[in-house]
Amino acid sequence: MLDKNSYIPIYIQIEEIIKQRILSNEYKIGDAIPSERELSVQFDVSRMTVRQSITNLVNDGMLYREKGRGTFVANPKLEQPLQGLTSFTEDMRARNMVPSSKVVRFEKIIPSVDVARDLQLELGEEVFFVIRIRNADGTPMAIERTYIPVKIYPQLDASMLTGSLYSLIETAFQQKIGNAIQQMEAAIVSKEDSKFLQINQTAPVLIIKRISYLSNGTPFELVRSVYRADRYKFISQISR
Repeated sequence: MLDKNSYIPIYIQIEEIIKQRILSNEYKIGDAIPSERELSVQFDVSRMTVRQSITNLVNDGMLYREKGRGTFVANPKLEQPLQGLTSFTEDMRARNMVPSSKVVRFEKIIPSVDVARDLQLELGEEVFFVIRIRNADGTPMAIERTYIPVKIYPQLDASMLTGSLYSLIETAFQQKIGNAIQQMEAAIVSKEDSKFLQINQTAPVLIIKRISYLSNGTPFELVRSVYRADRYKFISQISR
């Protein structure tokens, strides 16, 4: 119930009420919530006040709007800690989700100068170029474009990459993974990736470039991953 005599602004009170309805499954994932007009009548407030509450919940990722259709309850975003070097497969299993991968492309190529430099290769040395769609519970979450030096894993083939690359390296190839350097940026999804990820062409995505190293300092992977921003958020713990 709203308390119009409270020091807490009305729009924040409405936000909290809608949040509780989502958390209690009164408004279920994928369901449309009542319209602004219906909520303004229900709470006896202006539509502008209701709109502010809904906009805040959209910005928080709890709701999403579809033009001409209404406002819907969003899937909760997966939190991805930035501490520790883990694979997509490990991350999804830690959330009790079933990971899977679809290899879209697998071939040997001569990489660009930038890729060769990142992987500490001589010009002309080959890499495996792999495009994989990474799924969780059957839903596309990310698309990865990976470069792997052929000289390190000459026996690699596409059938080996339907699961975790890190697990393959540590178990099948008996090598120890050391560390990685990665950078992150926000972008609008490309037309090609929107089809792979099954999202609108104007949707935001998170792009992570990662160079991974074996324990002896040899780079074994350069990957550019495109994550759905509507399903992912990255968190970090920072100490002073």
